[in-house]
Amino acid sequence: MLLSINNRKETVYGHYLQAKTVLLHQNRNKMKIKGLRWWVIALIALATVINYIDRQSLNVLWPEIATQLFPDKSALERKEIYALISIIFVFSYAFGQAIFGKIFDWIGTRLGFALSIGVWSIATAMHALAKSVLSFGIFRSILGVAEAGNWPGAAKANAEWFPTKERAFAQGLFNSGAAIGGIISIPLIAFLSIYFSWQTIFILVGVTGLLWLIPWMFLVKSPPKDHPWISKEEREYILSGQKNEISDAENGSQSAYTPDTTTLLKHKQSWGVILASAAIDPIWWLFVFWIPIYLNEVYGMDVKAIGIYGWVPYVGAMLGAWFGGLLAQNRLKGGWSIDKTRKMVITLGCMIMLPALLAMANPGAPVTAVLIMAVILFGFQTAIGNIQTLPSDFFSGKTVGTLSGFAGMAAKLAAAGLTYLVPWLTMGGNYTPAFVIGAALALIALASIWFLCGTIAPLKQKRG
Repeated sequence: MLLSINNRKETVYGHYLQAKTVLLHQNRNKMKIKGLRWWVIALIALATVINYIDRQSLNVLWPEIATQLFPDKSALERKEIYALISIIFVFSYAFGQAIFGKIFDWIGTRLGFALSIGVWSIATAMHALAKSVLSFGIFRSILGVAEAGNWPGAAKANAEWFPTKERAFAQGLFNSGAAIGGIISIPLIAFLSIYFSWQTIFILVGVTGLLWLIPWMFLVKSPPKDHPWISKEEREYILSGQKNEISDAENGSQSAYTPDTTTLLKHKQSWGVILASAAIDPIWWLFVFWIPIYLNEVYGMDVKAIGIYGWVPYVGAMLGAWFGGLLAQNRLKGGWSIDKTRKMVITLGCMIMLPALLAMANPGAPVTAVLIMAVILFGFQTAIGNIQTLPSDFFSGKTVGTLSGFAGMAAKLAAAGLTYLVPWLTMGGNYTPAFVIGAALALIALASIWFLCGTIAPLKQKRG
């Protein structure tokens, strides 16, 4: 009798365990998110939109801030103050690129982004307390360091979540977030300035970044290899397409090449990436920092008028980011090599920028000026997305984040140098020398890709 009862208990318990296993399996299947990698890159693109709204707030509001805080200064002196604050931001940004390249390699993409956007959002809100060059410099410095994490973090997330053939398009989507941020921020800040003080505007945009943390921490639980919500098919698609993907001791891959920093910097390809980034990036910052000031100085526009015109160049940037990524993806799927694809798209982008930069010497009406700027930023974004994928084309593992950080640091130092020169180059409202320098920088970037990077393909460890 007791034996029979025990047998029944064991049978019932066995059925319970079996049912529980089936239920758990069904629940796991229900939690699968189709196309998870696209949700991840969409969140990163949204972070980039917020990033640009944060940084552009000062640029758009500067005529109002300068009038309120520095009423006794001349127009040139206010311009020099703005340049100094911008240089502090860029130097901090350069420092942050090198730091966050290592931080993302150390704590991973999920926590790296949380740290970066959390700090920069608080720093943005703190701008409301600024009353002098010193306080603006301190808050812009914190903002610069933290915002820098967005780019090496995106490069690392791209390498983790996308197969090689989709990386340029994914990078283009991410880069389009910068353009969309520019499109949104200028008219948005101009509109908010009608109803709020500049101090309140800084607080509002800072809070927006903190709200972004909620979906990010919920959705991005781990890389695709271990993520509980990714489908088996998508995981296999991503990992099988990462021919030069990061590999650790657990997965047993023998093909990954992850040199230490000293060895990394001995490769001419590394210096090709660093120099190309240092040459091309100041072109972007020339417009990010100076579009509102240019429109104010050359065409006499106030904050509201800048809001009407200032967003147009970023439409070109957004379209260029999509175009460069889609073109690269199309050619790779069409059978082109990574080397041929990257060089073709980067060259095309630089060739689009060159004549447009020279045309800015005499653009005429403000509508024509902002349209030419849109062409320049279209060419820039066509090229830059493919330049930013080069670290993952050449190397694997933690080296990707490290090289991206070094390249970003060099780019920001070069941008700081050009920003320092702009007040002197543009005395009297003549911006032609700055645009000519931009054209020369595009040629240097092109030469770096063709002569230093050599054949763009995964590098192998040297024997002996």
